[in-house]
Amino acid sequence: MTNNQLQSKIFCIGLNKTGTTSLHEAFKVLGLKSVHWQTDEDGPIPPPQEKDTQIIISNNYLAGKNLLTGIENFDAYSDWSFYATNHLFTLLDKQCPGSKFILHTRDLKSWLKSRFDHVKRVKIRKERLEKDPNDPWYSINERACQEEYYQHHKNVLAYFKNRPHDLLIMNICKGDGWEKLCPFLKREVPNIPFPRVNRKPIFNSNLMGKVAPGLLKFSVIKKINNLRKKFKQR
Repeated sequence: MTNNQLQSKIFCIGLNKTGTTSLHEAFKVLGLKSVHWQTDEDGPIPPPQEKDTQIIISNNYLAGKNLLTGIENFDAYSDWSFYATNHLFTLLDKQCPGSKFILHTRDLKSWLKSRFDHVKRVKIRKERLEKDPNDPWYSINERACQEEYYQHHKNVLAYFKNRPHDLLIMNICKGDGWEKLCPFLKREVPNIPFPRVNRKPIFNSNLMGKVAPGLLKFSVIKKINNLRKKFKQR
């Protein structure tokens, strides 16, 4: 191992909104030191303005440093890339030989909706668009996002074509969990359900708005009937 290489790691290399938070929680259950998007007090502490792993890795790349400089002490990394740095998984592979890579994916239609809903909630979106109206992320450019989706999957599959043991493909949104992750990482399956984080509830507020009054009415009637029974028994 050269000075520019680190020990083997686990890298999540799927796009955002494809179960990265769930994987992060799963890694922690397996006893791995995991970082998702931003470092915290339990990890190495970079300058305050650089707790975002996306910024750290991007700046390290531009400076010609090892991509994990400043965040080397973690075992697993998720949500570390964005559209301009998705390709850096190949460099991570060279800098951290023996690493494992997970391509977490999701069907295109639901992924686009989830991503766009997420972008709309970003507080600095308006400010970023004022600086760069053509930013494909903040401008919610559907065509650019589709191209990113297809091209990234194509690049990953081509790169690991002859190395199937180093790449795991997971669709967490469709139910993939411990049965795929644990054999790949050579870990025992935990005796708890696989984490499912940020899943939308099966109902929506409009539906509850229609159903709730009926449920309330039913509850009140039930209580009145119970009281009547008690009085009759006296």
